[in-house]
Amino acid sequence: MTLVHRVGLLTPEQVDQVRALVRAADDTDGTLPLSEQVMLHLDAPGVHLLAGNDGQIVGYAQVEDTSAEFVVHPLHRRHGLGRALATAVLAESADHGLLVWAHGDHPSASALAIRLGFDRARVLLQLRRALSAPIADYELPPGVLLRAFVPGEDDEAWLALNAAAFAQHPEQGKWTRADLRLRLAEPWFDPAGFLLAERDGRLVGFHWTKVHEGPEPIGEVYVLGVAPDAHGGGLGRALTLAGLHHLRDRGLDQVMLYVDEDNPRAVTLYRKLGFAHWTGDVQYRRDH
Repeated sequence: MTLVHRVGLLTPEQVDQVRALVRAADDTDGTLPLSEQVMLHLDAPGVHLLAGNDGQIVGYAQVEDTSAEFVVHPLHRRHGLGRALATAVLAESADHGLLVWAHGDHPSASALAIRLGFDRARVLLQLRRALSAPIADYELPPGVLLRAFVPGEDDEAWLALNAAAFAQHPEQGKWTRADLRLRLAEPWFDPAGFLLAERDGRLVGFHWTKVHEGPEPIGEVYVLGVAPDAHGGGLGRALTLAGLHHLRDRGLDQVMLYVDEDNPRAVTLYRKLGFAHWTGDVQYRRDH
């Protein structure tokens, strides 16, 4: 019988096992089963739920406040392990509601959510486009200059702009200095791909790009934001195109991005720029 147990901190060996588990699920499903936020906190104190026997981890869940994510090894599915992890996650949140992401909208995740009384609450679309297709030139609004992010100098100004641009966003607008520092320390970080739009010495927008390395590397519109008082002037479109040109100049063939399904303005912009639907992540909610 496979047991689920809780630990407050993963050992280095357990972190490596979870990362291997994530790679196995990605290879099978074509979608990373855990978000970047969860992966960045594998070695941090928190609520970690492990499923396995004899030291082998075949299932993993991470719970943070009212949200959770979990993954089961492809070779150990259809044996009730997903339900066991989900039950353990629910026990951790018995006194409040819970939000759980299903990356890739896998049918088995949907079936499990229904059985456990979860409702479909949010859909995050993944869109993609080929960088070999024509990319329009961009024109910045009058008085706006484009430059690269300077770590250690732009941190506070960018955090303030990010909070303002994503004030209504459930995750992005809550980034702290620690969240930013974690990503600036990642191997993929490249300040040349973190584009800042500045007017009269004040940041008014940004396009942070990312490159996913591998056999078939792909670029990403990682985060794109515009100051609330700079909306309507074409800055968002110009920043998107500037980032696409940067990624193409890096020699990449494809680019991806994530956008909330219920953000029609952004979805329309990206579709006009040649992006098409690839897959989607679904967040399920169960109220207390």
